[in-house]
Amino acid sequence: MQGQTNIHTSIIIRMYVPGAVLALCLPCFLSGNVFGYEYGEDYSDSYYNEISNGELQTGAKQIQCPPQDLSRWDKLFIMLEDYQMKQDMFLQQNEDMVKAEMNSIRRELHKLNNNNNVCVQASENTCKCVSEQMNRNLNQAMDQLREAADMYQAQNNETLQQLIQYSRNQATRLTKLESSSLLGAGLGQVAMKSYSTYPKEEEASNADGGKLEKALMATVADLQRIQAQLALFQRATAHRFLPSGCEMALLFPMRSKHIFAEVTPSMSMSLQSLTICLWAKVTQSLNKTVLFSYGTKKNPQELQLVLARHSVLLTVGGETHLVEAQSVVTDGQWGHFCGAWSSEQGLATLWVNGENVAKVPGVAEGHVLPSNGFIILGQERSRSGIYRDLDSSVAFTGKMTGVNMWDHMLEAGRIKEYANQDGYCDSRGNVIGWGVSEIIPHGGAQYIN
Repeated sequence: MQGQTNIHTSIIIRMYVPGAVLALCLPCFLSGNVFGYEYGEDYSDSYYNEISNGELQTGAKQIQCPPQDLSRWDKLFIMLEDYQMKQDMFLQQNEDMVKAEMNSIRRELHKLNNNNNVCVQASENTCKCVSEQMNRNLNQAMDQLREAADMYQAQNNETLQQLIQYSRNQATRLTKLESSSLLGAGLGQVAMKSYSTYPKEEEASNADGGKLEKALMATVADLQRIQAQLALFQRATAHRFLPSGCEMALLFPMRSKHIFAEVTPSMSMSLQSLTICLWAKVTQSLNKTVLFSYGTKKNPQELQLVLARHSVLLTVGGETHLVEAQSVVTDGQWGHFCGAWSSEQGLATLWVNGENVAKVPGVAEGHVLPSNGFIILGQERSRSGIYRDLDSSVAFTGKMTGVNMWDHMLEAGRIKEYANQDGYCDSRGNVIGWGVSEIIPHGGAQYIN
């Protein structure tokens, strides 16, 4: 900024000094008096000339310039030359200063650029090191968590085995104590009969009875403690339990129109009889919560197995043809639900946990399911047939496994077998087979094990 100011000052001096000098000299020229000379004087020979021959012209008049006039002109030109030299020196000095400042700025910028590159590289290296350290810490934490989970599982299994063995030992001990108690009671009766003859034996029998009573009380307390520990262990492992020996299940984490599962059957859905069975653990059952739905463009609710609060319903050919069982559904607990129907007599039955809870004849008698429909788990087809038009209020939330469908009505004995929690998940239907048929989860639905 100082260099720019100096440059502007030199430019102004160059522009205005000649004009100022001209302004001072111009009045003198106009008035005809330039440093003491008048227009009437003779300017034919204003200074002295030497003649080489030493002769002077006759009548010539020799006039010498006044010393004071020559000194004024000399001073003026000397002053102008000095000023010009000073101005040039001043301009040169300003230019040198500007160049020095520019070079200094360039050096500073170059240093700053180099420092920025070094800082950027250092920042990248630091971020890379921090990321690698975080990844290592995360991997170590995950390994420790897995080890802790495995150790916890092993401890739980060991504790369970110990509890089972302890329970067996206590049961054996209780049986022995009961036998001893009965034997002691018989001995007590004998001792009462011979009280007058054997008073010492009576005292010994009373002492044994007191010991037996204390032992029985201790056994009862131990059994109660074992029962509490078993209940605690069951609650800790209940959330990982899958019924009927199934290794995986479908999780519907929330009630949403975007969360469902689409099923591709193994054969045509043009059926005159059928059986649908599945395991379900509903988080909360509303007025209508869909488990299984088969719909076509003409009838989106052609075949449905749904929950309604604590009831389960099977509809065939529309909501007017249905069978219902009440007070058979409990939120938060696994349940085995089956619905069977035959077109020949219109017979429809419902089964919950292997028990026949409803049986109604005349349901869609003579009806045949149309083909080319869509099977959905946890949701029902909309009237428009577009997924974005689904209704979230009928969506299922919870877990579902063991979904199977047959093209005939199963016998009661087979349905009871499939409802066994000890392991019948490998029995699959010929229309839909769990673990075999294509079941694609959508939205937030996912498989768990």
